[in-house]
Amino acid sequence: MTAARRCCVIVGAGPGGLLLGYLLARAGVAVTVLETHHDFDRDFRGDSLHPYTLELFNQLGLADKLLRLPHHKARHFRFHTPTGSVTTADYGQLGTAFNYVALMPQARFLEFLAAEAARWPNFELRMGCRARGLVEHEAHIRGVELDTGAPVHAELVVAADGRYSRMRRAAGVRPIRLGATTDLLWFRLPHHELDPPDADVDLFFGRHQYVGLLGSPAGWQVGVSLPKGGYAALRDAGIEVVRDVVARQVPWLADRVSLLTDFDQTTLLSVDISRLRQWWRPGLLFIGDAAHVISPVGGNGILMAVQDAVATANLLSSPLAHHAITDDDLERVQRQREPALRRVQAAQVRVERRSARARRAGRPLVPAGLLRMLTALPGAQARAAKANAYGPQPPTLARRIRTAPEPANEHSEPDLDSWR
Repeated sequence: MTAARRCCVIVGAGPGGLLLGYLLARAGVAVTVLETHHDFDRDFRGDSLHPYTLELFNQLGLADKLLRLPHHKARHFRFHTPTGSVTTADYGQLGTAFNYVALMPQARFLEFLAAEAARWPNFELRMGCRARGLVEHEAHIRGVELDTGAPVHAELVVAADGRYSRMRRAAGVRPIRLGATTDLLWFRLPHHELDPPDADVDLFFGRHQYVGLLGSPAGWQVGVSLPKGGYAALRDAGIEVVRDVVARQVPWLADRVSLLTDFDQTTLLSVDISRLRQWWRPGLLFIGDAAHVISPVGGNGILMAVQDAVATANLLSSPLAHHAITDDDLERVQRQREPALRRVQAAQVRVERRSARARRAGRPLVPAGLLRMLTALPGAQARAAKANAYGPQPPTLARRIRTAPEPANEHSEPDLDSWR
């Protein structure tokens, strides 16, 4: 692909960046996606594909193939407290064929999406290609500079390179921190045959912390909450403290917590809730975590990135195809997506503040009685499931992208192994 044909360069081949590249390619835009790593095979924590995402892939004719990959169907979201368990969301009540959250290793999802995108002749993915800076001319971003020093010129650069965005630093912009009081320590434990069959997405609350549990084909992903900045003290106290918390709050995992022997088996997720004041500069757009970071509670990170990609493709594919992208076009992306993100983040900030007050006062993190009463109201579990499944103001993929003619090799099977 020559520089003259490159309309858009996307930095970061995560769910948002890779999906945007695929959708733009479907719309006839010449697009290049740059990914720092040489493969996708890393230990991701965001594995949740919500009903919105599954319906989107169904519209694109990809859902059946996607769901042939190993995944775990989560049909409920449950809170477990010292006084009992409460189902807060029941996805089975949704009026869709995809009435569940598919928990699929993100690496496998990205491999699938990369292979499908590669079928489009105007799509290019460069693995092991690190963008270190921006190419700027007369206050307009004209491309990116690679670690090799070589420039990659483009009419638009989309920064989809995550919460620690290098493109954001290169542009000299900083996110507004909205306040997070919690961090999470993640690790894996194996499945056992006698594990509760209905366990899938569960939060187990104690007085001072909670344990999050996510099912997956490879075992359980376990997240233990700790106060913001409390990791050093936890390391000093020893890994046995983590084992004790899990065994106490999730008793049926007590028979395998001994497998957790060292902090090297864990990953610290520094929880953040933040967003940029402005998501764009002339020639540059931020999406996903590069534009806004949300808490992992609820598992909406991939959903928000996917919806950013859909809205961006809807609004920018035509201007890009006609080589006529303007600042107004970029501002429209933020104007469409920001209200939904503000609502999600406002709810998460309220949860963080309530949790911090409860810890300081020595009260339970979740008032079980009130929660049980609210979730018993007619339709409450279905409404909660719908809110989590689709998020606020979900964008609908433009018909011209959805119905784009398939490339000439439409009957060939994509090669997923080429991305491993």
